[in-house]
Amino acid sequence: MDFTSRCSLKPFNFTFLLLWLSHFQAAQSFTNFIFGDSLVDVGNNNYIFTLSKADSSPYGIDFGPSNGQPTGRFTNGRTISDIVGEALGAKSAPPPYLEPNTEANTILNGINYASGAAGILDDTGLFFIGRVPLREQVSYFEKSRDYMVRVIGENGTKEMLKKAMFTMTIGSNDILNYIQPSIPFFSQDKLPTDVLQDSMVLHLTTHLKRLHQLGARKFVVVGVGPLGCIPFARALTLIPAGKCSEQVNQIVRGYNMKLRHSLKTLNTELRSEDYNTTFVYANSYDLFLKLVLNYRQFGLENADKPCCGGYFPPFACFKGPNQNSSQAACKDRSKFVFWDAYHPTEAANLIVAEALLDGDQTVATPFNIRYLNNL
Repeated sequence: MDFTSRCSLKPFNFTFLLLWLSHFQAAQSFTNFIFGDSLVDVGNNNYIFTLSKADSSPYGIDFGPSNGQPTGRFTNGRTISDIVGEALGAKSAPPPYLEPNTEANTILNGINYASGAAGILDDTGLFFIGRVPLREQVSYFEKSRDYMVRVIGENGTKEMLKKAMFTMTIGSNDILNYIQPSIPFFSQDKLPTDVLQDSMVLHLTTHLKRLHQLGARKFVVVGVGPLGCIPFARALTLIPAGKCSEQVNQIVRGYNMKLRHSLKTLNTELRSEDYNTTFVYANSYDLFLKLVLNYRQFGLENADKPCCGGYFPPFACFKGPNQNSSQAACKDRSKFVFWDAYHPTEAANLIVAEALLDGDQTVATPFNIRYLNNL
């Protein structure tokens, strides 16, 4: 079955859609096209065969719009993109691209192309079988753009994309795959660390340039967080509670430094062609490291143990057959930094999102997300 095929519209549907767009034109205030991995996936992996899924309880237990039912988000509630969108006026979160009948959302409030286990590099996440690498996510956007041109024309599409935001949250899986032990049949010879970092930046930059060619002008590119502090990496390298793996974090910092330099270059080069072009670097590393090391200052009580699932392999987060007696998730999710061994809770996402929205240049450069949206 081809999950990427999109249904063609009949003439009646075009008329209905144009009336719908006219009705919502005044209300439309924020459009976001989201690319990335499980940190921002909202359900694309529900529609592919993959070992990387969040479609069962207790995932989504605190997600209001679904009344606590799992949606495919890899956390207990909202992602950072959900929170940012709400703050900037979005009426609803962009739906997953692979969900049927989402074409109209392309124009109304954007689409989410993110996929759990995906990476910048095509081979990242191979162990999980199904995932949508960044290259394919960009190809999906090209199909969305073709749809927009059919509905509102080339000029209308260019004007809309010029105002829309393009958010990129990816790279964690590339590094996690690099640090984990060799897996038979799935492992490759390891590149030197600097070669891995350079390859990630090169490929990401290529995809950003492609999106720019397709009309994107406002970019938010999120750096990789301190992976050496997540429960998975700490267990993998036998790091005690309260500590982070400096070796892993050093790889992340090196990548983020090169990414930040590349985005600065893109701002210089592409803004000379079109002054509307802006790449914002979101410094999630420093934000999240500060949260992990000073969690009590933020009203949290645990930055070591994941709220859901074990601290050691297989790191499973799911409810048992006896729903009443299940101890899968902690009772007060608002006090934990980590939801499972890999992902933050909604409480942590809220702290980071608010900082990215309104923080200074130590948080986002050349300026924060709210300022970018108002340009």
